[in-house]
Amino acid sequence: MLIRLGYDLRFDHAAPVPTVALLNVHPSRRDDLREPDRLHLDPPVPSEEFVDLFGNLSTRFIAPTGAIRLYGSTLIEDTGAVPPIDYGAREVPVGELPPEVLRYLMGSRFCEVDLLSATALELFGNAPRGWARVQAICDWVHQRVAFSYPHARPTRTALDVFTERVGVCRDFQHLAVTFCRCMNIPARYVTGYLGDIGVPRSPNPMDFSAWFEAYLDGCWQTFDARHNLPRIGRVLMATGLDATDVAITTSFGAAPLTHFEVTTDAAE
Repeated sequence: MLIRLGYDLRFDHAAPVPTVALLNVHPSRRDDLREPDRLHLDPPVPSEEFVDLFGNLSTRFIAPTGAIRLYGSTLIEDTGAVPPIDYGAREVPVGELPPEVLRYLMGSRFCEVDLLSATALELFGNAPRGWARVQAICDWVHQRVAFSYPHARPTRTALDVFTERVGVCRDFQHLAVTFCRCMNIPARYVTGYLGDIGVPRSPNPMDFSAWFEAYLDGCWQTFDARHNLPRIGRVLMATGLDATDVAITTSFGAAPLTHFEVTTDAAE
């Protein structure tokens, strides 16, 4: 299956603003690309690509005063299959985890492990270990948190989600990631494309999506507390501890967004 991916973002700056963009497909999917995956800047300004601490492909540049457009389009080949599900996947004891995975047990900006540990133990301490425990966490979050674009808030943390019981896709994943870490299951936040492929089309404008991965049986396995059902057409862009690490753009100064458009459709 071929999937057309694209984005068109526009900002208007009152002064030059250093910016880091995470808009490329993840390096792990590079071999699946059937067209170049380039970030275009209009007006053209010098830019530098680099791989960040989490292995994501990033681009840095100085956005000039006035309007700037960030846009790109590419074609990727996908299996058209849902991610494999290993129902028997076991939890890896903390003492056996690879050193680079340990960071995904710790608290972060949006995932307050210390504040939710007692709650997680009460809710999931008796759940079957391994894949079933992570799925129990997804079920709980999916059933008790209401999805609502009007209630989106960029500062909402996992504890806020637990208290308010409302949010958007990132909020669902932050709470699930936090609960996993509280139970000593490494979990990382994921952003990428997830179009309405194989499901009824949403009436809302297309957006980037969030899901998460839990480290079970020595590998990262895909979970999604918002949709909580197998979906096809996921295209990974970036992973991190939480949304801070995978922001589509990080601007070191005021950067009003004036236009936002995302495309992710099955190509004919």
